[in-house]
Amino acid sequence: MNAQSCRQAAERVAAILRQDGFVALLAGGCVRDLLLGREPKDYDVATNATPEQVVARFHRTEEVGAQFGVVIVRMKGHMIEVATFRSDGDYRDGRHPDSIRFTSAEEDAQRRDFPINGMFLDPADGHVIDYVGGQADLAAKLVRAIGDPAKRFAEDHLRMLRAVRFAAVLGFDLEPRTLDAIRLSAGHIREISVERVQQELQRILTSNTRRRGWELLADSGLLDYAFGEAVWSPSEVADVAERLAHLPEDADFMLAMAVVLRRFKPREAGRICRRLRCSAELEKGVAWLLERLPRVLHAETLELADVKLLVSDARFGRLGDLLYAECNGRLNSVTPHETLLARAAGIPPEKLAPAPLVNGDDLQNMRGPRGPIYKEVLDAVYRAQLNETLDNRDAGLRLTRRLLKRAGYPAK
Repeated sequence: MNAQSCRQAAERVAAILRQDGFVALLAGGCVRDLLLGREPKDYDVATNATPEQVVARFHRTEEVGAQFGVVIVRMKGHMIEVATFRSDGDYRDGRHPDSIRFTSAEEDAQRRDFPINGMFLDPADGHVIDYVGGQADLAAKLVRAIGDPAKRFAEDHLRMLRAVRFAAVLGFDLEPRTLDAIRLSAGHIREISVERVQQELQRILTSNTRRRGWELLADSGLLDYAFGEAVWSPSEVADVAERLAHLPEDADFMLAMAVVLRRFKPREAGRICRRLRCSAELEKGVAWLLERLPRVLHAETLELADVKLLVSDARFGRLGDLLYAECNGRLNSVTPHETLLARAAGIPPEKLAPAPLVNGDDLQNMRGPRGPIYKEVLDAVYRAQLNETLDNRDAGLRLTRRLLKRAGYPAK
């Protein structure tokens, strides 16, 4: 499903509501992106119809946030979020309002986070409805809180990370009062669920503006709390920024996190990922990359077996990108990166990950020992094969017997 069909679905939802006399407008981020000439990722609808009235008019709905006036309408294969205009009560948990009151579009705009996200667009005639100065802020390339910044961030602490993300991704500045309010309140992001913090960090670090996002995290004070107990000195912040600048535009979260956590030991970096509730795959991947980076910095000294094992791993591309960022960020020389890629390119595909000449069945037939020695022997024989010092099965079996004998387990 493309963005155009998503817009058509949202406009269809709005049209059905308007047919029954309700106000129905496109709202929030999609309006911002359309005015910037960007392709919105999704489209939301805001209306004066209550959740019950929305549900009654569509066949397929989900009341995922009806307590906040939000209903998901399934239309033409898309999930369109339909929110009733509302005014929020107090935010005692720093994330969600304790109560809401259904109201007008103008009041609804006032409770939103930033003017650039507080505009509406009438899909019937394309007219922009702007009660909060969003168009002026777009023209000024400014991220500014609606109303009192301190109050906006006290209501919902996640808005601080969102402010950084929007400023970075859009190439905007943080309005001074808004930036000052974030600095004063930065510690409150510890009160947000780590899953939500991780989601915002992922959006910041996977954007091609990741360097700018990282620098804004540091400048706003949010970096001191975003990664748990992990902290960075000004020089370390600068080092990470330089490496992030040399990642490919489409670098994923695993690669970006490896750059950010470069100075930590692999196991410690893995723990930081775990505290952020990252996936097990990402946690292991970051540790894998950081374990191997020091070795590929001296790619010319690697055994052929090591090069083959690296290249045959699905994460090798990320390792090459990490090495390139390291070379440009610290060494000011791309020689290690070029050496690694040249060695990898010189390996014929059929020799990259050949089937082992000796396997576990062979070791059992020799009545080899159970336990760690079992894997050690098989690994050693396979490394010899990858190093191309073994070229046939008989030679592999002879080496297996010698290794077992050396370990005190004469083969039968």
